[in-house]
Amino acid sequence: MSQKDFLHATAPTATPVSSSASRRGEQFASAGHTGSPAFFATFSAADHRHRLENIGTYNREISRCMRKHLVRNYLPAHCTYNLGEYPCRTPWNPDEYDERELDRLKAHGIELIQVFDEWSDALGLFGGDRYTPLNVKGYRRFVEMVHRRGMKILTYLSSGYFDLVNPDFRPQWIRPQDSGHGGWWQMGRCAPASPGWRAYLLPRMVKILDEYGVDGIYNDWGYVPNAAKNDEQKHLAADEVPAFEETVHFDGAVTDLLALMYEEVHRRGGIVKLHADFTNQPETAGLKVYDYLWVGELVDSADSLREAVKNHPPYLVPCIHQSVAKIGDQDEPFLHAIPYMQFPILPAGRPFTGERGMIPGVKYPEKCGWTDFCHKVWEYHQSHPDGPHVYSGWDACPPSPDAQATHKRWLSQYKPLVEEGTYAWLEISDSSLFATPLPPKVVASAFANSHLYLVLANYGRETVNVTTNANYLDTQLSDGKSTRTWDLGPRSLKILQRQQVQK
Repeated sequence: MSQKDFLHATAPTATPVSSSASRRGEQFASAGHTGSPAFFATFSAADHRHRLENIGTYNREISRCMRKHLVRNYLPAHCTYNLGEYPCRTPWNPDEYDERELDRLKAHGIELIQVFDEWSDALGLFGGDRYTPLNVKGYRRFVEMVHRRGMKILTYLSSGYFDLVNPDFRPQWIRPQDSGHGGWWQMGRCAPASPGWRAYLLPRMVKILDEYGVDGIYNDWGYVPNAAKNDEQKHLAADEVPAFEETVHFDGAVTDLLALMYEEVHRRGGIVKLHADFTNQPETAGLKVYDYLWVGELVDSADSLREAVKNHPPYLVPCIHQSVAKIGDQDEPFLHAIPYMQFPILPAGRPFTGERGMIPGVKYPEKCGWTDFCHKVWEYHQSHPDGPHVYSGWDACPPSPDAQATHKRWLSQYKPLVEEGTYAWLEISDSSLFATPLPPKVVASAFANSHLYLVLANYGRETVNVTTNANYLDTQLSDGKSTRTWDLGPRSLKILQRQQVQK
């Protein structure tokens, strides 16, 4: 949830799933909603030989790296799509604007759309709730729009946050001091080992999957890891069963809850994207509970974000919180991400006007960074109605006019690196790839599949030179010239393709 500079949290009997919903779930599962087509489906023996020889080349030349990974079932191009303002005076209603925007995103290369909590009527302003669309017919239409273009869509849900003002809220679900007010959210963090909360949440998650034909969930986990809990947050909620071992290295109850959710989504062929605060990741003792992890909220330094998450398990989607952390230029998010097989999310959709921070009748705190940001964006939007636009609470204001084009340019270079079946060697520390040792603050990563790629990143403030032991082409240039010497400017990134001799 955006701007969680506050502590965030229910109850009655679960909503039954209708037989029509079950049928929709079967359609969801049979539609093949996960994965890329088999990379080897059209490979000839020569293609297989070429790939294997490439992998063998880097296996021989790279002795040690931070992590080696085989790319499987990876969609790198994610977009957070702003459906409209919420809270709002009038519900959003997808129309020709969204048709054009989705066409643009498809051409951009986007594969996966996620919507934030403006998708629902969490405050009940129009008779709905947190688990139903603000505009039911409009949301079904939007999902169809996304699918018609061959993209996937994830709907916002939280495994922990729940509204304290919701009539279904039950205070016994949250731990002491585990609630707060920020922006329009008055939230509590529900204990993951609360039977009442589980009985309330899980059927509603199933209903979202089955009723609206989405491709999975974007889970804003709403949880404080054991390692970060204060003394008050260590006291159990009234409705909580201490069934699991809880240590600073293992969050037992939330691991169990996330695993149940993950398996239910995957049973339908879906995708789970988990949003954790700051640079957190679930401490699950290795149990897989998500497909993608989105982090970076409220981190005030892009460099510290990179260092904290560079060895998180794949697949990680970094989000530099640009209303909090400043960046040098629009290339910088890609400098921090690509060498670690990560790719930044693209904010898009309808303009984030900021009006959601000033809706009559909605209770806002007297002082809040989120509402201050909304007022700033509102002033900007009034003077720039035709853009460039702010698209989310993670965006910069004013936004860069080059942000969308820069994202598209780097995405076109990144996708070939991470095709299905690629082996990646991240942060290489010992190899025969270079004629001399890498300069300080330079990181190299390598990718092998049908082609051999080398990524060089200079995190320093001075220009440095790197000499490779083989010829490479700069993928940003079209002159077709290969070389072995590379000048890396300050805070710069190069993606190189190895020139291979035809046999």
